[in-house]
Formats: sequence, C-alpha cells, structure tokens
Amino acid sequence: RLAPHTHPTTENATVISGTGAQGLGDKLDEAMMQAVTTGGFASLPAETPHSFVSKTASTIQLHGVGPFGISYVNPADDPRKK
Repeated sequence: RLAPHTHPTTENATVISGTGAQGLGDKLDEAMMQAVTTGGFASLPAETPHSFVSKTASTIQLHGVGPFGISYVNPADDPRKK
C-alpha cells in the first residue's frame, strides 16, 4: 500500500503479475480506485498525486526517465521516516 504521493518525473507502471488498484488525488479512497491487472499499464504525469494498493501478490515494473523520486502528500506516511 502506497499512501498518496507524487514523483518529480512521469511515472510509467506495468503490472507484470497480480492485481493492484490505483487512485488519483491527495487522499487514499479505495472505493474510487481503478483496478490494474496483469498486463495493465498506467502513465501519470510528473507531480500527479496518486496512491496504489496491491490487491493480490503483485510484481510491478516502474520505468521512465530519471532521476526518480517519491514525495508523500502527508510526510507522516513516508515509511523511510519510521
């Protein structure tokens, strides 16, 4: 589960296996999330607030032009600071 966050560059994501769900906005609302299944692809412009939840065991490939980073909308959600 990734709390709402942004990236400084375009994020491209392909679901290699499993099922996830992606939502837009600065709040995680699973009811409004869209399923992304095996083979699914999503591309989000830089600085777009979004979240992701794995619904099953999943392998996700992230790709794009770097440098890549992640900034959480709510800094308290950042697991690197726990």
